Amino acid sequence: MDTPSFFALIIGTEILNRRRSDKHFDFVSQALLKKSYKLSGSLIIEDDPSLIVQTIRFVNSQPNTALLSFGGIGSTPDDHTRKCAASALRDGKLYLHDEAKKIISSKIDVEKYPHSLNMAMLPHGATLLENPVNKMPAFSLDSRYFFMPGFPEMSHPMVDNILSTCFSEGKPIYRYTLTALCREGELISVMKQMPKGVEFSSLPKLMSDGWQTTISVASADKNLVQMTFKQFTSQLDQKNIYFALNE
Repeated sequence: MDTPSFFALIIGTEILNRRRSDKHFDFVSQALLKKSYKLSGSLIIEDDPSLIVQTIRFVNSQPNTALLSFGGIGSTPDDHTRKCAASALRDGKLYLHDEAKKIISSKIDVEKYPHSLNMAMLPHGATLLENPVNKMPAFSLDSRYFFMPGFPEMSHPMVDNILSTCFSEGKPIYRYTLTALCREGELISVMKQMPKGVEFSSLPKLMSDGWQTTISVASADKNLVQMTFKQFTSQLDQKNIYFALNE
């Protein structure tokens, strides 16, 4: 498939109530950036089955997307993600995955801890993802939806492997940035002319000696982004406004 827009789904009431700190967003955004992939959204939600289903369906409704989901695939009653993935993307049912059962049984005494086999109940057509720490498998659907543990030490190596093996290399992104000593209103006429395919941001900041505005444009089309950036620098030169290029 073409390089998709990525979404991160971080599931955990313990993150929202601050009993744990999120470790996924920074890692995922940096891992994607290194591969020239785009993170279109990152969502942190509580362990609520209805909300999880709705969120997965929302991502699925967007064109050409991939989902990196963290949390809720364990064996306890508050682990809802396996069932929610089945409800959002399949027939709503979970099925015993023979290979997952084999892996779990080789690591855990399932007669003593029979609930461990809950982790082998997966949506139809699930593909296993290897867990580099304790070997308890994660899973994917359609090579687009990847459901991993909430533990960063397990899931982050999985993300690296997913990005390396499941997707074509992203196109290099060219970014140009400047900071001008003016209000952003001085550049609105140029902002209105942003062409399709150029990512654009304007970040104003009030300093002790007046306003500063940082303009950043980026695109996989180097010529297009250079021409776009030139529009800003030309406007600033015409208005005799000082600006500096950012690294």
